[in-house]
Amino acid sequence: MSLFTLLLGGDLVRTPRLDRQVAGSRVIAADSGMLHAALLGVRPELWVGDFDSTPPHLPGELAAVPRREFPADKDMTDGELAVAIALEQGATSLVLAGAFGGRRADHAFLHMALALRLAQAGTPVLLTSGAQEGVPLLPGRGRFDYEAGTLFSVLAFSGLSGLTVEGAKWPLFEVEVPFGSSLTLSNEVKGRLEIGLGKGRAMLLAHPRLDPGP
Repeated sequence: MSLFTLLLGGDLVRTPRLDRQVAGSRVIAADSGMLHAALLGVRPELWVGDFDSTPPHLPGELAAVPRREFPADKDMTDGELAVAIALEQGATSLVLAGAFGGRRADHAFLHMALALRLAQAGTPVLLTSGAQEGVPLLPGRGRFDYEAGTLFSVLAFSGLSGLTVEGAKWPLFEVEVPFGSSLTLSNEVKGRLEIGLGKGRAMLLAHPRLDPGP
């Protein structure tokens, strides 16, 4: 199994949990996502993008990272290019660090949609800002390691059938959730969180408790 961490241009907070999630991974930076390399104490093996938002005054070891440059007029975002390159390099699991926040809400939405497409193709993906995590939910059942008190939502990307949520303040059992419903927003972990889905596509959005970083 080959884990890649892709540094994207959204918000990022370093936490012990995030350090564990990216430990031992290969790292690729997408344009301004290189700013997060110093924060996480990593040196990417590759820096990709059109470099229209290249951060100034990088430490020498980061400025020297090999680059793969693309034209500004292109059909893919820098983040999607980084994903494609990671898959070419043999990635079997991805952490998209800096997937939320930043100046572009459309990019954050794209990252969620892209993660769902990748998960459907068999590649596990974690979206994270350190303060918020996203995990694709497809038909099946999964367990999640969030502590009691963690806030979470299930954001539907289609109508959902047979949705079950256990280990939560407001459990659900085999419910139908119309696309656009707010039924599954703002829940709270109360035990071992387990989510089952019969049909549909969704994103689990969780807000892990922030421990002090290193």
